[in-house]
Amino acid sequence: MEQQPLVSVIVPTYNRPEALGELLESLSRQTYARLQVIIVNDAGVPVEHVAALYPELDTQVLNMESNGKHVEARNFGLSAVSGEYIMLCDDDDLLLPLHVERMVNELGDSDLVYSDVEIFDFVEENGVRRPTGRFVFAYEHDLAAMRRFSTFVASGCLYRRELHETLGPFDTGVYHYWDWDFFLRASERFRVKRVPVASALYAFASGGGNLSGQAESMRPFLDKLSAKHGLGELPTANFFLLLEEPEVKARRAATDVHWDGEPFVSRLAGQRKEER
Repeated sequence: MEQQPLVSVIVPTYNRPEALGELLESLSRQTYARLQVIIVNDAGVPVEHVAALYPELDTQVLNMESNGKHVEARNFGLSAVSGEYIMLCDDDDLLLPLHVERMVNELGDSDLVYSDVEIFDFVEENGVRRPTGRFVFAYEHDLAAMRRFSTFVASGCLYRRELHETLGPFDTGVYHYWDWDFFLRASERFRVKRVPVASALYAFASGGGNLSGQAESMRPFLDKLSAKHGLGELPTANFFLLLEEPEVKARRAATDVHWDGEPFVSRLAGQRKEER
C-alpha cells in the first residue's frame, strides 16, 4: 500500500497554552495519520508540557529567541518542514476530524486548497473555550473580487511545499495582511481551489478579538499590500460591516457544516481540573 504523504502543520503560538491544547486535541482526532506538527513558540511562555500531553502526535517545538510576531514565526516554522504538503493553523483555531484527510484528497491537480470556516465566539470556563455563538463564513472563489475583499482563511489551508521555492517565505512587510498577500501571490503562479466544507473553526472573542483590529494601525500595511499587488484604494472598515457590503453578500456560497458545536476539551484542561 502506498504511504500517505506527510503533512507538516505549522502552528505559531504566543502565550496561549490553553488554546494551543485545544488545537492539539483537534489534531489528535484527525482521521489522517501522517502529521508533523511544528509548534513555533514566539518567545512566549513554555509550551513543551502542552505538547507532551499528546505523545501520539509527531510534535516539534521550536523556540524563538525573541518575539518576532506571527509572520516571522511562520517563516521560522518553514525551516523545520519535512512534509510534501504544508498546512497552516493559528494556535487558537480548530480543525474538525476529517479536515486534513479531506484537504489532501481535494488537492488533486491543484497546488493550494482552502476550506470554508465557522467563526465562533466563546467564553472561557475552567480553561475550556465554550462557544456562545457561531456563523458560517463561505464565499465563492472569485479572484477579481478577492482583490477587493479576501475571503481566504489561512487556518486549515493545505498546499504543496514547493510553492515556497517559487514564492519565497511569507512577507513580514505586510504583517496583518500576510495571508491575503500569500493567497494573491499563490493565485498568480499556481492552481488554487476552495473546498466548500466549513471544517475549520475560527475563534474570536467579543470586545476586541482577533477580527476587529484597529484600522489606524492596520492602514500602513494595507497600503503596502495594495501597492505590491496594484489593488487600488482598499477599505479598513470593521470586518463585520464589510460582510454586509452588497458585493460581499452577493458572493455568499453554500457549504457543508459538520460541527456539533461542542467544545474541544484538551488534556491540559483535564489535567488542571484534576489538580484543583
